[in-house]
Amino acid sequence: MAEKLLDVRDLSVTFRQEDAETPAVCGVDFDVGVGETVGIVGESGSGKSAMALSLVGLLPESAEVTGSVKYKQKEMIGASATELRRVRGNDVSFVFQEPMTSLNPLHTLKKQIGESLALHQNLRGEEARSRIIELLAKTGISGPESRLGSYPHQLSGGQRQRVMIAMALANGPDLLVADEPTTALDITIQAQILELLSNLKKSEGMGLIFITHDLNVVRRIADRVAVMNNGFMVEFRPTDEIFSDPKHPYTKKLLESEPSGNPEPVSGAAEVLVESKDLRVWFPVQRGLLRRTVGHVKAVNSANLTICRGETVGIVGESGSGKTTLALALMRLVSSVGEIKFEGNEIQHMKSWNLRDLRRNMQMVFQDPYGSLSPRMTVREIISEGLSVHSSLPRKERDKAAADSLVEVGLGPDALQRYPHEFSGGQRQRIAIARAIVLKPKLVILDEPTSALDRTVQAQIVDLLLELQRKYQLAYLFISHDLRVVRALSHKIIVMNAGDIIERGLAADVFERPDTDYTRTLLAASFELEPRGVPSALQCTDGHS
Repeated sequence: MAEKLLDVRDLSVTFRQEDAETPAVCGVDFDVGVGETVGIVGESGSGKSAMALSLVGLLPESAEVTGSVKYKQKEMIGASATELRRVRGNDVSFVFQEPMTSLNPLHTLKKQIGESLALHQNLRGEEARSRIIELLAKTGISGPESRLGSYPHQLSGGQRQRVMIAMALANGPDLLVADEPTTALDITIQAQILELLSNLKKSEGMGLIFITHDLNVVRRIADRVAVMNNGFMVEFRPTDEIFSDPKHPYTKKLLESEPSGNPEPVSGAAEVLVESKDLRVWFPVQRGLLRRTVGHVKAVNSANLTICRGETVGIVGESGSGKTTLALALMRLVSSVGEIKFEGNEIQHMKSWNLRDLRRNMQMVFQDPYGSLSPRMTVREIISEGLSVHSSLPRKERDKAAADSLVEVGLGPDALQRYPHEFSGGQRQRIAIARAIVLKPKLVILDEPTSALDRTVQAQIVDLLLELQRKYQLAYLFISHDLRVVRALSHKIIVMNAGDIIERGLAADVFERPDTDYTRTLLAASFELEPRGVPSALQCTDGHS
């Protein structure tokens, strides 16, 4: 038995607000050995993150933590603030689920990572710069030297998550707590990050707590798996035993859940809803005191696509390939060059006040649900805000529509009075989806809408999106690195690489007979992580290829 790095006994967490008490973690027992990886799995709201944050006193004052957490035989519950600060970041590092809210928007990558190196290792100047470049390269950031002066908003979601991992690894911690560290990463980088963490664990003797909703990932990386449900740890056993012989009904339910389904075929006579021609988005690179343009970041090059009513077009590709930028350009949320039509009307040069009338029919679910939901607004205000702008419904009817929308995405009406910070990451994403569908739009752009969701809820959201599409003839532009979800939802597939559309076609054709080496690499990386192996055939659809 490996030496215990962390020993947790009877750990409970209760959140108190006024006279209400909400238990989040209930009597949890587990341990982590030196050089061991423990995977924590469970649905959103099961208590995974609350349990992890309680280990070194990172929960807010409203949380009451009881039990015992011993790190290298030292008790952390009740430890002084000085002792906890010494342990955090140096001995125990965290990779948090929300990279955009964890990174300082006013500081460059060099300054943010360098701050940790200066504080814990006294590294400065050229020595620190070399270490930062090394860390960024290790975590898959291309051209790390050119990224030192970048700010978080200039990176894709996946790139921001990689920066978070680089910061966590900077000081060579003995224990790394990774809360959904691969959620925002494309499948090829996910494989690289898992291999990196596995190698670090072996070479450094580092313990790892890996929190995830992706059972395929935890099966690959974990030595033992803890399954959480409603705050309780219902199973904690070796990984092979969990997957081959699950004991608890909830564990069996998780293992049996898989996003599946086939979208309704699209008629060949379906109306073209969205069309782009030679769409280009280049961001200027400016240098010097006068901010002269010395080059361009070519995010999207000459993109042509068509989306029909009732059709789902899936966009896949690695982080930074231009997927999200293309979607933002179609929504007129970033400047672009080329032709964009919505319902036959040219909108590229349309004035903002004329665009407002179209916004009801063009909605978007963003990748980062915490960043896209106002922390100062209740869920009721967030969901009904669009109705206030785009309709003349009285407040009572707006509230009913908001409540109905919450029910459709799997949350109850009791959530209306709460704020985003009171929900788990997966629950926040469901709120973002509810906000988009409450207006019953014609086009919904979904940017990684299931990336933060556990496996069972992924399946529910796929079923929900398919049902809404059948009911309202919605069109979806679906951006994701999860090829299982893309397979279940999409009629057509577009593959992007370095700003270019390099392959397109019916979903079945792209999955079964990919034309490019890049697409074959994506599929190989995806289904290497998926024990079930080769994707099943998709039903061919009528309509536009």
